[in-house]
Amino acid sequence: MSTLRNGFRCLRDLHATATRQSPSSASIKASRTSKICRSFTTSATRRDYQLEQAVDTSDAAAELKTPHVRPMPVSPSYFSRHTQFNDSFVLVQDLARKYGRLPTLPPGQAERVAWKTKEQYRLAIGERAKGRDYVTCLTLAKRLHQIHPDLMPEEVLEGIRPFKRDINIYLNKAKPIPIDKFGRSHGVGRRKSSMARAWLVEGTGEVLINGKTLNDAFGRVHDRESALWGLKTMDRMDKYNVWALVEGGGTTGQAEALAMAIAKALAVHEPALKTPLRKAGCLTRDPRKVERKKAGHVKARKSPAWVKR
Repeated sequence: MSTLRNGFRCLRDLHATATRQSPSSASIKASRTSKICRSFTTSATRRDYQLEQAVDTSDAAAELKTPHVRPMPVSPSYFSRHTQFNDSFVLVQDLARKYGRLPTLPPGQAERVAWKTKEQYRLAIGERAKGRDYVTCLTLAKRLHQIHPDLMPEEVLEGIRPFKRDINIYLNKAKPIPIDKFGRSHGVGRRKSSMARAWLVEGTGEVLINGKTLNDAFGRVHDRESALWGLKTMDRMDKYNVWALVEGGGTTGQAEALAMAIAKALAVHEPALKTPLRKAGCLTRDPRKVERKKAGHVKARKSPAWVKR
């Protein structure tokens, strides 16, 4: 009986010793247990678990769960060659259908607008739009521009704005040329590389060009008639005196430049003659010039004679 009691006492002491073991031995035991547990988990299982954790906790869980959704482009012209022009074309067509029945102004009363040419529009948007499509779109834009200003919607103004020039040339005002205290009017004309300045004053029809008479300045009869063409067509040969300075170019260019200068000075004295002078071609600048010589050619267009050998 004593032996049994002594055995129970030994077991009780052994249990108390096991519960009071050091923390270091407990941590070692826990680490061994964790190592044993980790030895049974593979890397693939761990990545799958982390991915599930990220999907569940992220804000874009719905997007991650549907990875095959294709984004929709904002513009219907996204897959076309000319996206910006097509968008503008579609917008103008929609505006024409929506506001095509609004009252319009007569053609003469609508504000004059400088529209972009095909080349200017291509350069502005950076796309090579077709000429036929641009003409059709511009026709619709001009039709929308004729809507009465009091009824003009704001979206119509924004829709046709890309087809207008940045500077409206029709709003420019010509600088008035005054008559000085001596009764002289001044005009400047150019032709090719020649430039002429003419002063016109009421007189008896005397003409001085670089201090010379008309016959001394121009030897050809055609050049003399060209120089005074404005006065001759308006029948003012004996009413004004002309004093002019010409420089540059040849006699033909100087004579035609002088004709333009005299016509401008005559329009200052008599503004009513401006329209007839323009119809006579005296106020229009002639842009033609000598074409440059090309490499491999004798002149601008002429090629050397072909020789067989």
